[in-house]
Amino acid sequence: MNSNIFPEDKLRKFTEAVFEKIGCSTEHAALAADVLLASDLRGIDSHGVARLSGYVRLYQKGRINPNPTITIAHETATTATVDGDGGLGLVVAPFAMKLAIEKAEKFGSGWVSVRNSNHFGIAGYHALEAVRKDMIGFAMTNASPLVAPTFTTERLLGTNPMCYAFPAGRYEPVVVDMATAAAANGKLEIAQRASKAIPEGWVQTQTGENTTDAHALKTGGSLLTLGSDRDHGSHKGFGLSATVDILSAVLSGANYGPWVPPFVAFLDPLPNLPGQGIGHFLGAMRVDGFRPVDEFKAHMDNWIERFKSAKPINPEQPVIIPGEPEAEAERERKKSGIPLVEPVVKDLDELAASLGINLLSDFAIK
Repeated sequence: MNSNIFPEDKLRKFTEAVFEKIGCSTEHAALAADVLLASDLRGIDSHGVARLSGYVRLYQKGRINPNPTITIAHETATTATVDGDGGLGLVVAPFAMKLAIEKAEKFGSGWVSVRNSNHFGIAGYHALEAVRKDMIGFAMTNASPLVAPTFTTERLLGTNPMCYAFPAGRYEPVVVDMATAAAANGKLEIAQRASKAIPEGWVQTQTGENTTDAHALKTGGSLLTLGSDRDHGSHKGFGLSATVDILSAVLSGANYGPWVPPFVAFLDPLPNLPGQGIGHFLGAMRVDGFRPVDEFKAHMDNWIERFKSAKPINPEQPVIIPGEPEAEAERERKKSGIPLVEPVVKDLDELAASLGINLLSDFAIK
């Protein structure tokens, strides 16, 4: 599929303008744009500006508060629960991570659960905030129920991503950022836009049969947990997803399981919700609470080098360190620009026209 290339600064200004148009402050608009642009820069196209119109539609339905009063609802020296007041998760989660880092700076570690929030972008953005302070970062969130646990066709869990980020010395941080489903819903959206089939093991039909149809969710199908089926370890994916759901929502007072509000605006939340909004869980641990930072980074470099030198099955495909492809994409896209496929550009142009701002396509390099 053809792509247009956009300079980072132009795409950033466009995104900020959209958030300001729905009532976000200049500060919050810049922060929300930074989270989305981080995704596009790192090559995670499913969670970047392609989702921008989705946030706007949620705002138009009254399900996002553009000017939240974010508060600390419960707190100890090393833990807290944050109430996001229905704000953008792109704004609420950075507030919570900043709080976790501040607690870690004082006490060695900080752990913050969040309720009453919305979709927070890529988990890696938030975990990497801790890495910049020579800490180990953790970030996870629950999400709209699209995933069926092992042995059912009911959608009871979200793709529920989790991220662990570790600082290194000469190398980029090791960033384990993954959905606990076999594939994130955003990958289905990419396949839909490209009119491509998806791999077996990602999705099942309404009756529990395997399918390669990227549109299967629209006809009652469900995503599968990591592992796809019991013989390949889907119960482990179910366990990981359950962990994210419990830490993000049962712990914080957010909605969990099938009650998590859908990201799409055309579906309303279920009645009699047990909690408030979407939930997140963020954490930070000081490396020097365990050993000197320089020693840790030197051994992280050694760890990376050993794994990179592992004998490959295919000489042309060496071992890939978690976070390595994203770091390479960021270096390239900062230099050459950010590619957006034509359906995304068309969608954002229509959004811009409806909001009365300059069309995104006006800023394309090619």
